[in-house]
Amino acid sequence: MIVCLSGGTGGAKMVDGLAQVVGQANLTAVVNTGDDGDFYGLRVCPDLDICMYTLAGVVDERGWGYTADTFRCLEGLATYGREAWFGIGDRDLATHMHRTMCLSEGMALSQAVADIAQRLGVLATVLPMCEEPVRTRIVTPTGPKAFQEYLVRDGARETISEITLEGIEHATAPPGLIDAIEAAQTIVIAPSSPVVSIGTILQVPGVRAAVAARRDRTIAVSPIIGTRPVEGPADRFLAGVGVDECSPVVMAKLYSDVASAFMVHTSEDQATLDQVTAQGLRPVVTDILMPNRVERARLAREALEAMA
Repeated sequence: MIVCLSGGTGGAKMVDGLAQVVGQANLTAVVNTGDDGDFYGLRVCPDLDICMYTLAGVVDERGWGYTADTFRCLEGLATYGREAWFGIGDRDLATHMHRTMCLSEGMALSQAVADIAQRLGVLATVLPMCEEPVRTRIVTPTGPKAFQEYLVRDGARETISEITLEGIEHATAPPGLIDAIEAAQTIVIAPSSPVVSIGTILQVPGVRAAVAARRDRTIAVSPIIGTRPVEGPADRFLAGVGVDECSPVVMAKLYSDVASAFMVHTSEDQATLDQVTAQGLRPVVTDILMPNRVERARLAREALEAMA
């Protein structure tokens, strides 16, 4: 069994690559839920949905949402003066409605996720990082904001003074998550944000310790090339937790207790190899970009071979 810690589009791409290499039935994806929110009375879980839609082969080519979705409901809400900045498509809306009804009927989040995955034809095990709502709060000069407000509504333009995880102290890993980590042949940390995706997963009580205990079987993929994130404003999130440098070396420091190998990009990051090694990680130099499914599978295969 292969376990992947995943968040956002980078995580979903890594999960897809691993699924191509080992088969979905041999894969467990542990997915960030700190980005979740409630919109129009519905529970929306963006990272879980990106992961499941990708595995089901129905993710839109833009990397999120259901393929070829329409947005007539959102347009209608705007007509009535409702906020319509978060892109929930009409087919996507059905997922959120079904999830919310499952939760209201007494299902745990992990049970609702399993139900959605099964109905979408996903054979991999997809687990939320925890059962309880945990909400990432971004503090900026204009005040605190929910994660999606900062990232989507406001375009991640403001500097961040603090990032908090509301409810993390009460979070509990779903059944099977710790067991999967303990039994995994290899654990892959996807090239997701080390602060608000992977970092959030690792803050769930018991998860970081479980991964650290399997450090010799864990490999992390850098989300940084040179001094810039591959995707998203990871540099702003790093600064928000007091880390001013955005580099693979910083990533190696953040993961030094949970991973023994670290994948860095070919040309730009060659000069950092000694510094990565100094953090106690074995650098693996390759092309970490995943522009298509072929490249996703190639990177996944190289990650697993590096831990063989």
